Amino acid sequence: MAERPSWTRQQGEVRQAIKRSKKENPVQEMQREIQREQLPWYRALHRGQLLLALYALLLGLFALLAWWVHVHPVLTIDVAITREFQEEQSPWLRTLMLAISFIGSVPLLAAGLVLATAILLWLGRLRLEALILLGNCLSSELLNHTVKLLVARPRPSPTLVEVWQAARGASFPSGHVMAYVAYWGLLFSYGLILFQGRSWWRILLLLLSGFFIVMVGPSRIYLGDHWASDVLGGYLLGGVWLSLWLLLYLRLRGRGLLAPVTLREKPVSPEEREESGSSASWSGRDQS
Repeated sequence: MAERPSWTRQQGEVRQAIKRSKKENPVQEMQREIQREQLPWYRALHRGQLLLALYALLLGLFALLAWWVHVHPVLTIDVAITREFQEEQSPWLRTLMLAISFIGSVPLLAAGLVLATAILLWLGRLRLEALILLGNCLSSELLNHTVKLLVARPRPSPTLVEVWQAARGASFPSGHVMAYVAYWGLLFSYGLILFQGRSWWRILLLLLSGFFIVMVGPSRIYLGDHWASDVLGGYLLGGVWLSLWLLLYLRLRGRGLLAPVTLREKPVSPEEREESGSSASWSGRDQS
């Protein structure tokens, strides 16, 4: 019975050590939150395959559209759609459309956003996801410039529609749309296939990504920077390119390349395990 005080002190020291181990910096907290919300891999793979099947259907439509606008640079339906969009000239609507396109209109801002997101993913121990994001966004930009050179479609003319934000270069496909599908589309896909639950940051990620993906197309038409067929081509080609990167990602992830390390509590030494066991036995005796 005289040994009880020493055991009580040891039990208190063990509890303090556990409390100290639970104090984590923000990066560790983020890593644990990500791991807690991750889906089992077989479910993530199934969701990813469904997305890939949807994206693959877009390839044939894009090829047909690219040929058509190359032969017919100005389409009557494009002019009609743009004029319909531009009937509403409210200042708030114009400001909203400019704000949606703003990120893609400032190359340094767009590049910084992609790089910052990749760094956050890397710190969250989603290293493969970070590299896929960088590769997808960079290659999508190069692909867009290449296709624009091949199709060589002129941009909307001020004599046909209002041009609120004139841009340089060819028109088909929309660079803004492809860039937004590459970045926001991949984040949206990560939110669907990697995580589960209704955490606020997952819901925010899906809503924000979905908003920019859906709204960037109408904003380009409204501002007179692209024809509707340019926007459609951007969605189609961007979706196809995203599907290829998702396919690569799923295969690499299935092989365990750069897989996130499971976060565990700090290892307990044999002495600490013995002390905690002894403390538990003493507490059981006290209750009896």
